[in-house]
Amino acid sequence: MKTIAVLPAYNAERTLERTLQDIPRASVSEVLLVDDASRDGTVALARKLGLDPIVHERNLGYGANQKTCYREALRRGADIVVMIHPDYQYDARLTRHMVGLIQDGVCDVVLGNRVRTRGEALEGGMPPYKYFFNRLLTGFENFWTGQNLGEWHSGFRAYSRTVLETVPWERNSDDFVFDQQFLIQAAHLGFRLGDIPVPARYFEEASSIGFKRSVVYGLSALLALARRDLHRLGLLRYPLLEPKIPPPSS
Repeated sequence: MKTIAVLPAYNAERTLERTLQDIPRASVSEVLLVDDASRDGTVALARKLGLDPIVHERNLGYGANQKTCYREALRRGADIVVMIHPDYQYDARLTRHMVGLIQDGVCDVVLGNRVRTRGEALEGGMPPYKYFFNRLLTGFENFWTGQNLGEWHSGFRAYSRTVLETVPWERNSDDFVFDQQFLIQAAHLGFRLGDIPVPARYFEEASSIGFKRSVVYGLSALLALARRDLHRLGLLRYPLLEPKIPPPSS
């Protein structure tokens, strides 16, 4: 099965090389980097490291960056797509295990879970307020969708081609809530979601949104859940939940 690792990059010059070194090349067919108009040397470094990056002429947002990643990965014939933040916040060595769960037919979507224990997450540098809201939102999201994920807010994810061809991710936000909308869509359409533990890595060079944007992100995720319930009750049409093609279980 052809596996493509996609890296949605923005100002990742200081961490890109370490991220690439950790990706097990035996587990991926190619690495695709999409740069969202970085202001540092991300693009030049990517080319120096042997990549052929796709570059947005202007900053479109985190969600829009992923849309370019998935569109191009599908065009290149990927059977599995692994999304890795190039800020070295996630241990990309675990890619092989995430890919294996999809190859073996155990999961359709696999996430890296940074919150195996509270102590481990905090010792890894996760700010206490982010840990608190991560736990709170993950609990709501699991309850509302019937899932049991350890974390809903991971930037380390693997998707099967069928998921990307079914979930209407093109309709999602161009901002950070894209990730939450995608998981809500995948759960609603009956795909099998799972996760594996990954170490939490918070440090100066790793990208991270501030408190204000975190609050907006959290409220946007809750709004997406509320719209899902209204859609299921037939009280509101929510196009984000209408599949591009019938899901496999239909």
